[in-house]
Formats: sequence, structure tokens, C-alpha cells
Amino acid sequence: MKQEVLVSDIQKFAVNDGPGIRTLVFLKGCPMRCAWCHNPETQAPFPEIYWKFRLCVQCGACMDVCPKNAILPPISPKDAQSEGSAYHKILRDKCDRCLACVEACRYDALTVVGKSMTADEIIDEVEKDRPFYKNSGGGLTLSGGEPTCHPDFAAQILQAAKQRGIHTCLDTNGFCEWDVLEKMLENVDLALFDLKHTDAAIHKQHTGVGNEKILENLARLSETDVDIWIRIPVVPGFNDSKAFHTHAAEFLSRFKNQISRVDLLPFHNWCQDKYGWLGIDWPLKDTEATDPSFLEIPADMYREKGLAATVGGSGFEKTAKWASG
Repeated sequence: MKQEVLVSDIQKFAVNDGPGIRTLVFLKGCPMRCAWCHNPETQAPFPEIYWKFRLCVQCGACMDVCPKNAILPPISPKDAQSEGSAYHKILRDKCDRCLACVEACRYDALTVVGKSMTADEIIDEVEKDRPFYKNSGGGLTLSGGEPTCHPDFAAQILQAAKQRGIHTCLDTNGFCEWDVLEKMLENVDLALFDLKHTDAAIHKQHTGVGNEKILENLARLSETDVDIWIRIPVVPGFNDSKAFHTHAAEFLSRFKNQISRVDLLPFHNWCQDKYGWLGIDWPLKDTEATDPSFLEIPADMYREKGLAATVGGSGFEKTAKWASG
């Protein structure tokens, strides 16, 4: 029996997650619980149910088939969709995710996030975009969640991609045992490595885990021949201070010969619908998105340390210039 893993999404024509035009594969499951996570549907390692309240006509069909009484009775769609409404269709503590409600819903208001796929199925899907890779220098980016949560499967996907001549990029938070990451690197051209904070206590407070293992893995990664792009999600009240960027720039400068670039990623709250669909109260939903221009000054702090730095992390323009010149 072929091994399968849960995929939350396969995004086509991605231009911000490695060079060129890429196919971005999101695996479900992550050991971190970052307060600002923009992909909450990738955290749990099991299928979940979205309730898309704007599509719900409150017909009651889902309630009729639920064996666990985990569906609330219908109310007026207008009341359910009103700003500040506390109504959520699914009682998550009772739901066993049998998916009977999803099958009964005729309006796609209830949908499953998390599809079981084999490595061959994933690579076949990735292969469809080969013409875009050829012209832009793109390829596959394996993301999550956290790919290292599925070490054997992720290694299998990366190996299959390399065997087909597809450029591979591993998007990782680095929170794993080194031997897990080392095995994957055998078939990785580029590592997108997240650096969230350099202070262990602050890191744990906002992500649920310390950063000791992450920083150690980055140091070991810098000793390999894998290209490295550091990605720093800049989050208000967490790591947007001058003190953080000063320390981070100093730390990363130790590996500047191995790090091709540092991407400062501005915080945004465009993911708040996904939290609502999952019935999660996201504390950062009212936090304003960061204007990218505000990150040019911190970006200069990394440049002063000899590191190439970008704001936003787009890989397409740079790759297109390489391809044309």
C-alpha cells in the first residue's frame, strides 16, 4: 500500500516562495502554534471542516445527518453573517469529523481541508506546470504546516521531483532533529528557512516551542552546499523592534557566505476568514497589516551586515532578470 499524506492545498503560479514560477504544496501538520500563523488549516495533522458562513443558507441538512449532535440549529443567514456574530455552525468539541455534514451540504458551505495524496499523485500534479518552470527558473516548493513532520514522505517527494529534473525548494521552520533535515537536503536545491526570533523565551511564548534546535539546525545547514534564503515574518509587537533586527542581522552575518538573501515578510491579516471557517478566535484579526515600506529601514540593517535583503520576498523578478541576462 502506497504511503499517503494530507495535503491542504496545491497552489499554482506561486511567485513568492522561491525563484521563478512555482507549484507550492502545503502538507498538513506542524509542531508550532505561531500566534500570527497565516495558514491555520495546516497546523492539525488530520482533516478539518471549514464552515464558510457566507455560503450557508441555514437549510438544516447538516444537522439532520450529524450523528454526534455537533451542528447548531439554523438561524437567519443575516444574523449568522452579521459583524460580531458569535454563531458558529459546528460544535467543534463534539465533532468527530465523520464528514456526514459535508456530504449533505449542497451549497459548499461545509468543505474538507486535508486531502490524502500519494507522492506520485503530488508529483504528477506538479509536473503539469513544467512549462512555467522552464521559462522562469521555477519548480516545486514543499511547504506546510511543516514538511519535516512527514520526514520519509517529504524526502520521497523531493527525490521524485529531482529525478524528473524539477528544481526543489524546502520551506521549513527548522524545528526538527538534524538527521531528519539532513536526509531531505540530499534532494533540495534551496532551503527557505524561517527565523522568527533569536530570543528563546520570546520565541516559545509566541510559537509554543523554543528556538535552540532551530538555530542549531541553521548553523549546520550553513555548512552544506544547499542555497539558503532566510525568511523573517515581521509581526507587530513580536519582532518588529530595532533591537530584534539588530541582533538578528548580527546573528545571520555569521553565515553570510552561505545565505543568499534575507526576506522580511510584512504581517497581514488576510487569513482571518480561515480562522472563522475553523471556528477559531484569532487574537490578531484586528491588527493592521504592515505597510511594506516600513520594513525598508530594517532591511538596510541586514544589508549593512553584508546580507542581501528584500521586503516581501518575491523571487520572480530576480529570476526573470537572470533568465534574460
